Amino acid sequence: MKTATIPSLRVEPALREAAESVLREGETLSGFVEASLRAQVRQRQLQEEFIKRGLASLEEAKRTGVYHEAGDVIAELRQMLAAAKAKAMPKPRKRA
Repeated sequence: MKTATIPSLRVEPALREAAESVLREGETLSGFVEASLRAQVRQRQLQEEFIKRGLASLEEAKRTGVYHEAGDVIAELRQMLAAAKAKAMPKPRKRA
């Protein structure tokens, strides 16, 4: 696959220095910028998908007339989180 270039980016020297100061061993500024761009693109895609699901849920609620109280949803989410945490915790060993 052919590659493409991203337009040059002019920044204040302080921002460049800050970016360079957090580079990991063997990491280049170009690699850091590319990784940051990829992460931001993915974040926006996920955000767009989330909004679409929310709007679809709203339309479904309007269509069916079925709505859920926020407190009930939060309580259910808390139960799910507690169950996931309990499942993830190692079980204590029995002593012989």
